[in-house]
Amino acid sequence: MQHPFTIKIIEHGSEAYQRMLHLRTMVLLQPIGIDPSFIKPEQEKNDFLIGAFEEDDLIGCCVLTPRNNDIIQLRQMAVPSSFQGKGIGAAIVQFAEQLAKEKDFQILMLHARNTVVPFYLKSGYVITGEPFEEVGILHYRMEKQL
Repeated sequence: MQHPFTIKIIEHGSEAYQRMLHLRTMVLLQPIGIDPSFIKPEQEKNDFLIGAFEEDDLIGCCVLTPRNNDIIQLRQMAVPSSFQGKGIGAAIVQFAEQLAKEKDFQILMLHARNTVVPFYLKSGYVITGEPFEEVGILHYRMEKQL
């Protein structure tokens, strides 16, 4: 299926990375009153930065952070509300899973806000453990065998 958008790796420190930081702030942090300084770009130098683009516009993103040799964490998934429901998030997750497999990770894990748990369940993720609070919001640890 051909998407009207492309998904690719974003280079740390690039102009696209600056747009990614802005998108994450606007979609994830600002609505819950978290300061943009919550994101630590210097700690993302060795992460995989993934962006969905409609022509030159960044319309979604996520970060993949290796946790050990087997587990990689999907973090900071952001798609603006005006683009949600169009398959962008699902395509980003598929891209992230494929990249994680290529890098020989066995498990992709994430901390899902309670509002997006159904999205990840639909993508084959399972809840592992009890709900917990992170940035003032109820989250669930979820994972998927790759």
